[in-house]
Amino acid sequence: MAAQDAFEQFKLDRLILVPAAQTPLKPNEVQSSAEDRLAMLKASIEWDHRFEMSDFELKRGGISYTIDSARHFKSLFPNDDLYWIIGGDQLPRLHLWKDITELAKLVEFIFLERPGYPIKAQPSIPGLKLHRCDGHLLAVSSTELRERTRLGLSLDYFVPHKAIVYIKEKRLYQDNL
Repeated sequence: MAAQDAFEQFKLDRLILVPAAQTPLKPNEVQSSAEDRLAMLKASIEWDHRFEMSDFELKRGGISYTIDSARHFKSLFPNDDLYWIIGGDQLPRLHLWKDITELAKLVEFIFLERPGYPIKAQPSIPGLKLHRCDGHLLAVSSTELRERTRLGLSLDYFVPHKAIVYIKEKRLYQDNL
C-alpha cells in the first residue's frame, strides 16, 4: 500500500522495489533467506504492472548501503530524477546513513509517516530534498507480521494473498518444532 500511495501521489513513471541483503542499522532484521524474500515480493507484485523489483542488493550480498544502490540506479537511468521511499521512522536516523551528503545529491526522498513516529523536524543534511507522502497510515510492522505467522494468526488483509500462500508453503517464520 505504501508503494501504491507514493506511486500515485508523485505520479512516478516506475517504482522499483529493492529488498536489502542486510540493513546496516538493523543487523538482526533478516528473518528469511534472500530467495524467499525475493519470491514473496514477486508473488506480491507480479500482477501489478506499475511495480518492478530488483535483486541488485541481494546479488551483491553483505550489508546493503543505499548509496551503492543509488549509484547503481543512477547509472541505469542517468537522465531520470530518482526518489528513495522511506518510512518516516527513518528520518531521525537519516544522518547516520552512509555517505548521506552524496546520497542527497543522487536522490530525493519520499517519506511516509508511520503511526507512533510523529515527524518533529526534518534532518539537517546539505542538499536534502524531502517530500511527504500523504498515504494510508498503517500501524503494522514486519516484526508484527512475522509474530502473527509464528502464532498461527491470519495475515489476510495485511499481506498480498500470493505472498501468504508462499509463506505457508515454505513454513516461514514458524518455530522449528
